[in-house]
Amino acid sequence: MLEFNQFEVVSFDCYGTLIDWESGILPVLRQLLSSREIDFSDDGLLEMFAEFESALESHQINYITYREILQEIVKKIGQKFNFEPTKTEVESLADSIKNWQPFPDTVAALTALKQKYKLAVISNIDDDLFAGTAKHLKVEFDWLITAEQVRSYKPSTRNFEIALETMGTAREKLLHVAQSLYHDIVPAASMGIRTVWVNRRQGKAGFGATLPASAQPDLEVPDLKTLVEAIG
Repeated sequence: MLEFNQFEVVSFDCYGTLIDWESGILPVLRQLLSSREIDFSDDGLLEMFAEFESALESHQINYITYREILQEIVKKIGQKFNFEPTKTEVESLADSIKNWQPFPDTVAALTALKQKYKLAVISNIDDDLFAGTAKHLKVEFDWLITAEQVRSYKPSTRNFEIALETMGTAREKLLHVAQSLYHDIVPAASMGIRTVWVNRRQGKAGFGATLPASAQPDLEVPDLKTLVEAIG
């Protein structure tokens, strides 16, 4: 059982946890295929996104920005379905991020948690892309640790190591909250960081826009509202 008073900082993954990224990703990828009269399932599109994204992020030696990763994902989808995306289409996924919306419970939960803890974001994102998201979250975070700053992508533990150094926080004082078992819960737990799994896909089949993974979080909740209630 988690003793919530032991924590001084609550860190969050952003996309998939605070921001409903699947509702942002799907319209863009659907449009990419429907404009060419290609029929493909939503679950299939999300799984394809997860596969391409993780493969591109895993090349730790030659770091590329998340904007470039999203551009490459669009190109790879084109290759899979034998078409060449236009320049606008190649940019479309990254350009859409500024319009991706928070989950309905996100802003209220962040506002409540800010009264008790310092807050951080540890995200596989570029600084400029997060700037477009920040205005939707309406809370000022104490720290923002992006893949661009660290020059690696979760599930690398390097992102969490740099986060701890940046925050000057002992790992036992940090609670990490995330939707992705693959990107977040597995690496954070392996470092002895306590974790909360926000199972945003509860009741849905598969793992959506993240690769399958198995992990044992310290707490599982269906949403952030439930986490706030558990903390009291």
